[in-house]
Amino acid sequence: MKCLIVQPIHKDGLDLLQQAGVEPVLCPSPDAATVSTMIMGCDAAITRDAGLSAAPILASDRLKVVVVHGAGHDAVDKRAAHQKGVLVCNTPGANAQSVSELALGLTLAAARLVPAADRAVRCGERGFREAHTFHELSGKTALVVGWGATGAGLGRMLHAALGMRVLIFSPRSSDTGSFQRVSTLAEGLAQADVVSLHTPMRDETRGMIGSRAFAVMKPGTILVNTARAGLIEEPALAEALAGGIVAAAALDVHSPEAPNGPLGASERVIFTPHLGGTTPEALQRVAVGAARNVLLALSGERPATTIEFLPEVAA
Repeated sequence: MKCLIVQPIHKDGLDLLQQAGVEPVLCPSPDAATVSTMIMGCDAAITRDAGLSAAPILASDRLKVVVVHGAGHDAVDKRAAHQKGVLVCNTPGANAQSVSELALGLTLAAARLVPAADRAVRCGERGFREAHTFHELSGKTALVVGWGATGAGLGRMLHAALGMRVLIFSPRSSDTGSFQRVSTLAEGLAQADVVSLHTPMRDETRGMIGSRAFAVMKPGTILVNTARAGLIEEPALAEALAGGIVAAAALDVHSPEAPNGPLGASERVIFTPHLGGTTPEALQRVAVGAARNVLLALSGERPATTIEFLPEVAA
């Protein structure tokens, strides 16, 4: 049996496949044309943020399972997979610690405009401290949107390290422990000094932070997104920054054009290139988890993280 590796994964994941008699097939490029050719003869596929579009799924001749290396699965065409009888599953939680830590770092960096301050020092710019306002976080309120492993990890960090009051908006989470849940997004946004996004991309979450959301935010809010770019309406964010509603934004996910547009022109926006799960520790855990899901599916079992196809919401 063969497993197509659409994008590179940690060696431990490849070793696990080989030890079980599954040959990893390394794809030279994640573009649809290349993947459509390489997927022939493969029983499984592991993909990262490139996902898997309909063309290679429908072109496959032996494919039984597509495993997402990580939590986000919106880039996999689940309708095409359903048509071909192919399972789709992900590996949530394995990189949560790394993403939570990045979200914490981005929150602190945004509050103190660290990247802009660094650039000012390197350029010999004077008066940076006097030209900007910086914020303490201790004792303030954070709204965590999405209370999975990553959001919960950040919430606990903010509370334990900074004494922040943590609010949660997460309609699908059943257990939020001792933290307070808000019934609507607007209720949380109206109270939050920091808003951090950790929810998957779904029809109901696409563009959830847009003009209506910014209208109810407190002036001076810090916005952090380590989840999915489409959760934020970027033109509305640019307006909120210009109007002082958002004091600073830190975006580990964003549209390709954002750094060259109005957001990129602002000293109060931090961009990172989807660094959330890119630590050696997280990459090892996710690769091993993805490989285990492949082996389960190829043995005839249904992995616990199999994503049910729902025609009305499927990507």
